[in-house]
Amino acid sequence: MSEKRVLVIGAGITGVSIAEWLRRTGWTVSLVDPVLPGSAEQTSYGNAGLLSRNSIMPAATPTLVKKGLSMALDSGSPLFLRWSYLPRLLPWLIPFLSNANEDRIRVIAEGLAPLVFDTAEQHQSLAKDTVAEKYISHGEYIKLFPNRAGHDADVFSAEMRKQYGHVFEELTREDIVSRDPNVGPAYTFATVFKDYCWIASPGGYVAALFEHFREHGGQFEQRRVVSVAAGDRPSVSLEGGDVLHADKIILSTGAWSGKLVRTSGIRVKLEAERGYHISIRDPAFTAPQPYMISDAKFIMTPMNGALRAAGMVEFAGLDAPATEAPIALLKKGVRKVYPGLPLDIVEPWMGRRPTTPDSLPVIGESRSTPNVVHAYGGQHIGLTIGPKVGRLISSLLAGKQPNMDMAPYLPDRF
Repeated sequence: MSEKRVLVIGAGITGVSIAEWLRRTGWTVSLVDPVLPGSAEQTSYGNAGLLSRNSIMPAATPTLVKKGLSMALDSGSPLFLRWSYLPRLLPWLIPFLSNANEDRIRVIAEGLAPLVFDTAEQHQSLAKDTVAEKYISHGEYIKLFPNRAGHDADVFSAEMRKQYGHVFEELTREDIVSRDPNVGPAYTFATVFKDYCWIASPGGYVAALFEHFREHGGQFEQRRVVSVAAGDRPSVSLEGGDVLHADKIILSTGAWSGKLVRTSGIRVKLEAERGYHISIRDPAFTAPQPYMISDAKFIMTPMNGALRAAGMVEFAGLDAPATEAPIALLKKGVRKVYPGLPLDIVEPWMGRRPTTPDSLPVIGESRSTPNVVHAYGGQHIGLTIGPKVGRLISSLLAGKQPNMDMAPYLPDRF
Protein backbone atom coordinates (compact mmCIF):
# COMPACT_ATOMS: atom_id res chain seq x y z
CA MET A 1 0.00 0.00 0.00
CA SER A 2 1.46 3.40 -1.00
CA GLU A 3 2.06 6.12 1.56
CA LYS A 4 -0.81 8.58 2.05
CA ARG A 5 0.61 12.05 2.57
CA VAL A 6 -1.31 15.06 3.86
CA LEU A 7 -0.27 18.64 4.56
CA VAL A 8 -2.16 20.43 7.32
CA ILE A 9 -1.71 24.18 6.92
CA GLY A 10 -2.17 25.99 10.22
CA ALA A 11 -1.28 24.54 13.62
CA GLY A 12 -3.76 26.03 16.06
CA ILE A 13 -6.16 23.80 17.96
CA THR A 14 -8.02 22.84 14.78
CA GLY A 15 -4.91 22.06 12.74
CA VAL A 16 -3.19 20.14 15.53
CA SER A 17 -6.37 18.13 16.18
CA ILE A 18 -6.71 17.28 12.49
CA ALA A 19 -3.05 16.35 12.22
CA GLU A 20 -3.15 14.07 15.25
CA TRP A 21 -6.35 12.27 14.22
CA LEU A 22 -4.97 11.73 10.71
CA ARG A 23 -1.68 10.45 12.13
CA ARG A 24 -3.58 7.97 14.29
CA THR A 25 -5.43 6.67 11.24
CA GLY A 26 -2.31 5.97 9.20
CA TRP A 27 -1.59 9.13 7.23
CA THR A 28 1.88 10.63 6.91
CA VAL A 29 1.20 14.13 8.21
CA SER A 30 3.12 17.38 7.97
CA LEU A 31 1.93 20.44 9.88
CA VAL A 32 2.94 23.77 8.38
CA ASP A 33 2.81 27.04 10.32
CA PRO A 34 5.11 30.07 10.58
CA VAL A 35 4.87 30.01 14.40
CA LEU A 36 5.18 27.23 16.95
CA PRO A 37 1.89 25.67 18.09
CA GLY A 38 0.78 27.06 21.43
CA SER A 39 2.59 30.39 21.02
CA ALA A 40 0.92 33.72 21.77
CA GLU A 41 0.78 34.61 18.05
CA GLN A 42 -1.95 32.01 17.58
CA THR A 43 -5.64 32.72 18.13
CA SER A 44 -5.88 29.39 19.96
CA TYR A 45 -3.59 30.78 22.65
CA GLY A 46 -5.82 33.59 23.79
CA ASN A 47 -9.38 32.29 24.03
CA ALA A 48 -11.39 32.03 27.24
CA GLY A 49 -10.68 28.31 27.52
CA LEU A 50 -14.31 27.18 27.73
CA LEU A 51 -15.44 23.91 26.19
CA SER A 52 -18.76 25.50 25.50
CA ARG A 53 -21.24 22.71 24.87
CA ASN A 54 -24.21 25.10 24.95
CA SER A 55 -22.88 27.58 22.35
CA ILE A 56 -25.60 26.98 19.79
CA MET A 57 -26.52 30.63 19.20
CA PRO A 58 -24.93 32.48 16.25
CA ALA A 59 -22.92 35.65 16.62
CA ALA A 60 -25.68 37.61 14.83
CA THR A 61 -28.80 38.10 16.95
CA PRO A 62 -31.86 40.38 16.73
CA THR A 63 -30.49 42.33 19.71
CA LEU A 64 -27.29 43.03 17.81
CA VAL A 65 -29.26 44.38 14.85
CA LYS A 66 -31.25 46.69 17.14
CA LYS A 67 -28.32 47.91 19.20
CA GLY A 68 -25.32 47.38 16.93
CA LEU A 69 -24.97 50.96 15.68
CA SER A 70 -25.40 52.51 19.11
CA MET A 71 -22.93 50.00 20.54
CA ALA A 72 -20.35 50.83 17.87
CA LEU A 73 -20.74 54.53 18.74
CA ASP A 74 -20.44 53.92 22.48
CA SER A 75 -16.85 53.77 23.75
CA GLY A 76 -18.07 51.83 26.77
CA SER A 77 -19.58 49.06 24.65
CA PRO A 78 -17.86 45.69 24.00
CA LEU A 79 -18.33 46.20 20.22
CA PHE A 80 -15.65 48.24 18.46
CA LEU A 81 -15.58 49.28 14.80
CA ARG A 82 -12.74 51.03 13.02
CA TRP A 83 -14.91 53.22 10.78
CA SER A 84 -12.34 53.43 8.00
CA TYR A 85 -12.67 49.65 7.69
CA LEU A 86 -16.46 49.70 7.21
CA PRO A 87 -16.48 49.74 3.36
CA ARG A 88 -14.35 46.58 3.31
CA LEU A 89 -16.51 45.00 6.01
CA LEU A 90 -19.86 45.53 4.25
CA PRO A 91 -19.73 42.50 1.86
CA TRP A 92 -19.48 40.31 4.97
CA LEU A 93 -21.59 42.44 7.31
CA ILE A 94 -24.73 42.55 5.14
CA PRO A 95 -25.20 38.75 4.95
CA PHE A 96 -24.14 38.52 8.61
CA LEU A 97 -26.98 40.81 9.66
CA SER A 98 -29.43 38.99 7.36
CA ASN A 99 -28.96 35.91 9.58
CA ALA A 100 -30.04 37.81 12.70
CA ASN A 101 -33.67 36.67 12.77
CA GLU A 102 -35.33 33.88 14.70
CA ASP A 103 -35.97 31.63 11.69
CA ARG A 104 -32.34 31.73 10.58
CA ILE A 105 -31.10 31.39 14.14
CA ARG A 106 -33.04 28.14 14.52
CA VAL A 107 -31.45 26.77 11.34
CA ILE A 108 -27.97 27.84 12.41
CA ALA A 109 -28.46 26.32 15.86
CA GLU A 110 -29.19 22.98 14.16
CA GLY A 111 -25.77 23.25 12.53
CA LEU A 112 -23.89 24.29 15.66
CA ALA A 113 -25.47 21.83 18.10
CA PRO A 114 -23.88 18.61 16.75
CA LEU A 115 -20.46 20.27 16.76
CA VAL A 116 -20.53 21.42 20.40
CA PHE A 117 -22.68 18.99 22.40
CA ASP A 118 -19.91 16.43 23.05
CA THR A 119 -16.97 18.82 23.25
CA ALA A 120 -15.72 17.49 26.60
CA GLU A 121 -15.73 13.91 25.35
CA GLN A 122 -13.98 14.92 22.11
CA HIS A 123 -11.22 16.73 23.99
CA GLN A 124 -10.80 13.89 26.47
CA SER A 125 -10.52 11.38 23.64
CA LEU A 126 -7.91 13.46 21.81
CA ALA A 127 -5.87 14.24 24.94
CA LYS A 128 -6.06 10.78 26.52
CA ASP A 129 -2.62 9.45 27.51
CA THR A 130 -0.91 12.71 26.53
CA VAL A 131 0.48 15.53 28.68
CA ALA A 132 -2.38 17.69 27.37
CA GLU A 133 -4.84 15.71 29.51
CA LYS A 134 -3.78 17.59 32.65
CA TYR A 135 -5.06 20.90 31.26
CA ILE A 136 -8.71 19.79 31.10
CA SER A 137 -10.51 21.19 34.16
CA HIS A 138 -13.97 20.26 35.44
CA GLY A 139 -16.56 22.24 37.38
CA GLU A 140 -19.49 24.59 36.90
CA TYR A 141 -20.06 27.50 34.54
CA ILE A 142 -21.91 30.52 35.91
CA LYS A 143 -23.48 33.40 34.02
CA LEU A 144 -23.68 36.58 36.12
CA PHE A 145 -26.41 39.20 35.67
CA PRO A 146 -26.90 42.56 37.40
CA ASN A 147 -30.46 41.44 38.17
CA ARG A 148 -33.11 38.98 37.09
CA ALA A 149 -34.43 41.41 34.47
CA GLY A 150 -31.10 41.15 32.66
CA HIS A 151 -31.61 37.40 32.34
CA ASP A 152 -35.26 37.66 31.34
CA ALA A 153 -34.45 40.14 28.57
CA ASP A 154 -33.07 37.27 26.47
CA VAL A 155 -35.70 34.58 26.94
CA PHE A 156 -35.29 33.41 23.34
CA SER A 157 -31.68 32.29 23.86
CA ALA A 158 -32.52 30.52 27.11
CA GLU A 159 -35.45 28.70 25.51
CA MET A 160 -33.33 27.68 22.52
CA ARG A 161 -30.73 26.16 24.80
CA LYS A 162 -33.39 24.32 26.77
CA GLN A 163 -34.66 22.78 23.51
CA TYR A 164 -31.21 21.25 23.06
CA GLY A 165 -31.07 19.96 26.62
CA HIS A 166 -28.91 22.70 28.10
CA VAL A 167 -30.63 23.27 31.44
CA PHE A 168 -29.46 25.57 34.20
CA GLU A 169 -30.23 26.38 37.81
CA GLU A 170 -30.93 29.88 39.07
CA LEU A 171 -28.86 31.56 41.79
CA THR A 172 -29.83 34.45 44.04
CA ARG A 173 -27.37 37.02 45.38
CA GLU A 174 -27.06 34.92 48.53
CA ASP A 175 -26.29 31.83 46.46
CA ILE A 176 -23.64 33.71 44.48
CA VAL A 177 -21.71 34.99 47.50
CA SER A 178 -21.98 31.68 49.31
CA ARG A 179 -20.07 30.15 46.38
CA ASP A 180 -17.75 33.10 45.82
CA PRO A 181 -17.72 35.86 48.47
CA ASN A 182 -15.46 38.02 46.29
CA VAL A 183 -18.18 38.80 43.72
CA GLY A 184 -19.11 42.47 43.97
CA PRO A 185 -22.59 43.85 44.73
CA ALA A 186 -23.27 44.72 41.07
CA TYR A 187 -24.37 41.12 40.41
CA THR A 188 -27.50 39.84 42.12
CA PHE A 189 -28.70 37.00 39.85
CA ALA A 190 -26.99 34.14 38.04
CA THR A 191 -27.56 30.89 36.18
CA VAL A 192 -25.32 27.88 36.64
CA PHE A 193 -24.59 25.05 34.21
CA LYS A 194 -23.35 21.92 35.93
CA ASP A 195 -20.65 19.51 34.78
CA TYR A 196 -18.70 21.90 32.57
CA CYS A 197 -15.12 21.74 31.32
CA TRP A 198 -12.49 24.29 30.44
CA ILE A 199 -8.83 24.33 29.45
CA ALA A 200 -6.58 25.76 32.17
CA SER A 201 -3.93 26.89 29.65
CA PRO A 202 -5.04 26.91 26.00
CA GLY A 203 -1.51 27.64 24.79
CA GLY A 204 -0.01 24.89 26.93
CA TYR A 205 -2.72 22.50 25.83
CA VAL A 206 -2.11 23.03 22.11
CA ALA A 207 1.66 22.81 22.64
CA ALA A 208 1.28 19.51 24.53
CA LEU A 209 -0.90 17.99 21.80
CA PHE A 210 1.62 19.14 19.20
CA GLU A 211 4.56 17.60 21.07
CA HIS A 212 2.67 14.30 21.31
CA PHE A 213 2.00 14.47 17.56
CA ARG A 214 5.66 15.10 16.80
CA GLU A 215 6.97 12.48 19.25
CA HIS A 216 4.86 9.86 17.47
CA GLY A 217 6.03 10.53 13.93
CA GLY A 218 4.27 13.74 12.94
CA GLN A 219 6.30 16.26 10.96
CA PHE A 220 6.43 20.04 11.28
CA GLU A 221 7.55 22.74 8.85
CA GLN A 222 7.90 26.17 10.46
CA ARG A 223 7.26 28.00 7.19
CA ARG A 224 4.67 30.41 5.81
CA VAL A 225 2.36 29.21 3.02
CA VAL A 226 1.64 31.89 0.43
CA SER A 227 -0.54 30.00 -2.07
CA VAL A 228 -2.42 26.76 -2.61
CA ALA A 229 -2.96 24.81 -5.84
CA ALA A 230 -5.70 22.18 -6.09
CA GLY A 231 -5.76 19.18 -8.41
CA ASP A 232 -4.83 15.51 -8.59
CA ARG A 233 -1.55 16.29 -6.84
CA PRO A 234 -2.25 19.45 -4.83
CA SER A 235 0.56 21.66 -3.59
CA VAL A 236 1.41 24.68 -1.50
CA SER A 237 4.00 27.34 -2.24
CA LEU A 238 6.06 28.56 0.68
CA GLU A 239 7.58 31.94 1.36
CA GLY A 240 10.99 31.76 -0.29
CA GLY A 241 9.77 29.76 -3.28
CA ASP A 242 9.76 26.13 -2.12
CA VAL A 243 6.79 23.95 -3.11
CA LEU A 244 5.34 21.04 -1.10
CA HIS A 245 3.12 18.35 -2.66
CA ALA A 246 0.74 15.88 -1.01
CA ASP A 247 -2.28 13.70 -1.70
CA LYS A 248 -4.48 16.01 0.36
CA ILE A 249 -4.11 19.52 1.72
CA ILE A 250 -6.07 20.73 4.74
CA LEU A 251 -6.53 24.48 5.20
CA SER A 252 -6.93 25.32 8.89
CA THR A 253 -5.42 28.79 9.00
CA GLY A 254 -8.20 30.50 10.94
CA ALA A 255 -8.84 34.13 10.09
CA TRP A 256 -6.07 34.03 7.46
CA SER A 257 -7.90 31.32 5.52
CA GLY A 258 -9.85 33.75 3.35
CA LYS A 259 -6.67 35.13 1.79
CA LEU A 260 -5.17 31.70 1.29
CA VAL A 261 -8.34 30.20 -0.19
CA ARG A 262 -8.44 32.93 -2.85
CA THR A 263 -5.08 31.71 -4.17
CA SER A 264 -6.71 28.34 -4.92
CA GLY A 265 -9.36 30.00 -7.09
CA ILE A 266 -12.44 30.26 -4.86
CA ARG A 267 -13.79 32.78 -2.36
CA VAL A 268 -15.38 32.34 1.04
CA LYS A 269 -16.93 34.99 3.25
CA LEU A 270 -14.72 35.14 6.32
CA GLU A 271 -13.97 38.02 8.66
CA ALA A 272 -11.35 38.54 11.36
CA GLU A 273 -13.54 39.20 14.39
CA ARG A 274 -10.89 40.49 16.75
CA GLY A 275 -11.00 39.62 20.44
CA TYR A 276 -8.95 40.63 23.47
CA HIS A 277 -7.95 39.24 26.81
CA ILE A 278 -6.17 40.32 29.93
CA SER A 279 -4.40 37.80 32.15
CA ILE A 280 -3.94 38.74 35.79
CA ARG A 281 -0.80 36.86 36.80
CA ASP A 282 -0.68 35.28 40.27
CA PRO A 283 -3.91 36.97 41.40
CA ALA A 284 -4.58 37.57 45.09
CA PHE A 285 -7.62 35.35 44.57
CA THR A 286 -9.28 33.79 41.57
CA ALA A 287 -12.62 32.53 40.31
CA PRO A 288 -13.72 29.08 41.50
CA GLN A 289 -15.00 28.37 37.98
CA PRO A 290 -15.55 30.28 34.71
CA TYR A 291 -17.99 33.21 34.69
CA MET A 292 -19.83 34.76 31.77
CA ILE A 293 -20.33 38.43 32.60
CA SER A 294 -23.60 39.09 30.78
CA ASP A 295 -23.70 42.88 30.76
CA ALA A 296 -20.05 43.35 29.82
CA LYS A 297 -19.94 40.42 27.36
CA PHE A 298 -16.74 38.76 28.51
CA ILE A 299 -15.75 35.49 30.14
CA MET A 300 -13.55 35.23 33.21
CA THR A 301 -11.72 31.92 33.60
CA PRO A 302 -9.33 30.56 36.22
CA MET A 303 -6.15 29.53 34.42
CA ASN A 304 -2.87 28.01 35.58
CA GLY A 305 -1.24 30.81 37.58
CA ALA A 306 -3.60 33.46 36.24
CA LEU A 307 -7.13 34.77 35.98
CA ARG A 308 -8.09 35.49 32.37
CA ALA A 309 -10.81 37.89 31.21
CA ALA A 310 -11.52 37.36 27.51
CA GLY A 311 -14.03 38.83 25.11
CA MET A 312 -14.81 41.99 23.13
CA VAL A 313 -15.53 42.24 19.41
CA GLU A 314 -13.55 44.55 17.16
CA PHE A 315 -13.84 44.89 13.39
CA ALA A 316 -10.63 46.39 12.04
CA GLY A 317 -9.27 43.76 9.65
CA LEU A 318 -6.44 41.28 9.94
CA ASP A 319 -3.46 43.58 10.06
CA ALA A 320 -4.42 46.63 12.13
CA PRO A 321 -2.56 46.96 15.44
CA ALA A 322 -4.28 46.26 18.75
CA THR A 323 -6.06 49.14 20.46
CA GLU A 324 -6.18 50.17 24.12
CA ALA A 325 -9.93 50.69 24.57
CA PRO A 326 -10.94 46.98 24.70
CA ILE A 327 -8.21 46.30 27.28
CA ALA A 328 -9.38 49.21 29.43
CA LEU A 329 -12.95 47.95 29.21
CA LEU A 330 -11.91 44.45 30.30
CA LYS A 331 -10.09 45.90 33.31
CA LYS A 332 -13.18 47.91 34.21
CA GLY A 333 -15.32 44.78 33.90
CA VAL A 334 -13.04 42.72 36.15
CA ARG A 335 -13.09 45.47 38.78
CA LYS A 336 -16.90 45.41 38.73
CA VAL A 337 -16.99 41.64 39.30
CA TYR A 338 -14.09 41.59 41.77
CA PRO A 339 -13.77 45.04 43.40
CA GLY A 340 -11.17 43.72 45.81
CA LEU A 341 -8.82 42.19 43.24
CA PRO A 342 -5.58 44.12 42.60
CA LEU A 343 -4.75 44.40 38.90
CA ASP A 344 -1.03 44.95 39.39
CA ILE A 345 0.35 42.51 36.82
CA VAL A 346 -1.88 42.38 33.75
CA GLU A 347 -0.84 40.93 30.41
CA PRO A 348 -2.90 42.13 27.40
CA TRP A 349 -3.46 40.11 24.24
CA MET A 350 -5.34 40.44 20.95
CA GLY A 351 -6.32 37.70 18.49
CA ARG A 352 -8.50 37.20 15.43
CA ARG A 353 -11.53 34.92 15.41
CA PRO A 354 -12.42 33.49 11.97
CA THR A 355 -16.14 34.20 11.59
CA THR A 356 -18.50 33.50 8.68
CA PRO A 357 -21.75 35.42 8.06
CA ASP A 358 -23.81 32.43 9.27
CA SER A 359 -21.52 31.66 12.24
CA LEU A 360 -21.02 28.12 10.94
CA PRO A 361 -17.52 26.78 10.32
CA VAL A 362 -16.25 25.81 6.89
CA ILE A 363 -15.59 22.07 6.77
CA GLY A 364 -15.09 19.92 3.70
CA GLU A 365 -14.01 20.04 0.08
CA SER A 366 -15.16 22.46 -2.60
CA ARG A 367 -16.20 21.06 -5.98
CA SER A 368 -13.90 23.65 -7.57
CA THR A 369 -10.73 22.70 -5.68
CA PRO A 370 -10.28 18.91 -5.55
CA ASN A 371 -8.10 17.48 -2.79
CA VAL A 372 -8.04 20.75 -0.85
CA VAL A 373 -10.09 20.37 2.33
CA HIS A 374 -11.33 23.34 4.34
CA ALA A 375 -11.39 23.45 8.15
CA TYR A 376 -11.77 26.93 9.65
CA GLY A 377 -14.39 29.46 10.73
CA GLY A 378 -14.82 28.46 14.37
CA GLN A 379 -15.73 32.03 15.45
CA HIS A 380 -16.01 32.08 19.28
CA ILE A 381 -16.02 28.27 19.57
CA GLY A 382 -12.80 27.28 17.79
CA LEU A 383 -11.35 25.63 20.88
CA THR A 384 -14.67 23.96 21.65
CA ILE A 385 -15.02 22.28 18.26
CA GLY A 386 -11.37 21.77 17.27
CA PRO A 387 -11.08 18.05 18.17
CA LYS A 388 -14.51 17.30 16.69
CA VAL A 389 -13.50 18.96 13.42
CA GLY A 390 -10.31 16.90 13.48
CA ARG A 391 -12.28 13.69 13.81
CA LEU A 392 -14.70 14.74 11.05
CA ILE A 393 -11.85 15.51 8.65
CA SER A 394 -10.25 12.17 9.48
CA SER A 395 -13.51 10.40 8.61
CA LEU A 396 -13.92 12.32 5.37
CA LEU A 397 -10.39 11.49 4.23
CA ALA A 398 -11.01 7.83 5.03
CA GLY A 399 -14.03 7.90 2.69
CA LYS A 400 -16.49 7.53 5.56
CA GLN A 401 -19.61 9.64 5.84
CA PRO A 402 -19.81 11.18 9.33
CA ASN A 403 -22.96 10.46 11.32
CA MET A 404 -24.21 14.02 10.82
CA ASP A 405 -25.26 16.28 7.96
CA MET A 406 -22.16 18.04 6.61
CA ALA A 407 -24.01 20.22 4.08
CA PRO A 408 -24.31 23.29 6.38
CA TYR A 409 -20.52 23.59 6.58
CA LEU A 410 -19.46 23.14 2.95
CA PRO A 411 -17.36 25.93 1.40
CA ASP A 412 -19.55 26.07 -1.71
CA ARG A 413 -22.44 27.53 0.32
CA PHE A 414 -20.95 30.98 -0.26
